[in-house]
Amino acid sequence: MSADPPSLAGDALCTAISGKTVYLKISGFELPIRYAAGGRMSGKMGRMAAEFSRGDGSSDYGRWWIEANRLCQRWSSWMEGKSYCYKFTLNGKSVRWVRSDGRSGTARIGG
Repeated sequence: MSADPPSLAGDALCTAISGKTVYLKISGFELPIRYAAGGRMSGKMGRMAAEFSRGDGSSDYGRWWIEANRLCQRWSSWMEGKSYCYKFTLNGKSVRWVRSDGRSGTARIGG
């Protein structure tokens, strides 16, 4: 019987992403999101990824916070400006994420 993969939660989650870039793998592209230490974030899609998105623009900014051991964030225009929270689980050198609406995927945390 194998143990569940470790979750990134609370202070460990905050430390893991604060001041770093998280590269979400979405629809075959990597979306780099920079999480600044003060709770601000910014993201920029490549031209091809922006063309496949829902027309919200190739870059955006927003706010992030930790709530109930999950990373929560709200973009100013992406994702219709709605708040979503993510649970992160370590999976070797990558991270598996599950969003509050059930959507999931993988990511890597860079410098």
